[in-house]
Amino acid sequence: MTMDTVQDAGVVVTGAGGGIGAALARRFAERGARVVVNDLDLARIEPLAKEIGGTAVAGDASRIVEAARDALGGTVDVYCANAGLASPGDAFADEEVWAAAWDVNVMAHVRAARALLPQWLERGSGRFVTTASAAGLLTMIGAAPYSVTKHGAVAFAEWLSLTYRHRGIKVHAICPQGVRTDMLTAAGSAGELVLAPGAIEPDAVADALFDAMAADRFLVLPHPEVAGYYQARAADPDRWIGNMNRLQQKWEEVSGA
Repeated sequence: MTMDTVQDAGVVVTGAGGGIGAALARRFAERGARVVVNDLDLARIEPLAKEIGGTAVAGDASRIVEAARDALGGTVDVYCANAGLASPGDAFADEEVWAAAWDVNVMAHVRAARALLPQWLERGSGRFVTTASAAGLLTMIGAAPYSVTKHGAVAFAEWLSLTYRHRGIKVHAICPQGVRTDMLTAAGSAGELVLAPGAIEPDAVADALFDAMAADRFLVLPHPEVAGYYQARAADPDRWIGNMNRLQQKWEEVSGA
């Protein structure tokens, strides 16, 4: 992607209080975009907004499109639906855990798209970036609410792309494995076993997104090996599930789960 591709573009990054969101905000700002950063806690994003010359808009990520649009002078060009919940737990996780994961990891994207699409479709352009996870293409042991809702996030992004691509809407789904953020820490012993050994820095995720935008590629895979895993899963689901079950057993042995 050339420096002037996002020059002066209005960009919104939710969940920008740290990790991937902060890295995305910095990268867009470096490329000349006008950036709105969002988090529930204003104190988490005010220093970043000052650093990059952007604007901080606090609040529920799924309901700040209008405020962000106003801050950008009336137009959002790129919306990064990055806010997410790690939500570990199994099938017995509390209803509230499932509901919160669904609301943040899926419905926040749906609500944002509802608010963005009318203007984007009218003018024939717009870019929606979903921060999902390799768990949304594969799965993740020890994290049923997270895995299921990240599958939903990828599915919604895919639906947006296939429905509106011919009308100028670009969509990207970022699907990393381990990234050195607070979310990796929250993954606990399962994250230590599966994700930590190959974990990358948030800046590498930003690099992967800009590469994908330049190539007009839907899937953003900061860990390239995920493409092979995804193909193997589709080619032989039973073998894939068997391998993942062995990983589950190994985790139970080492963690006492």
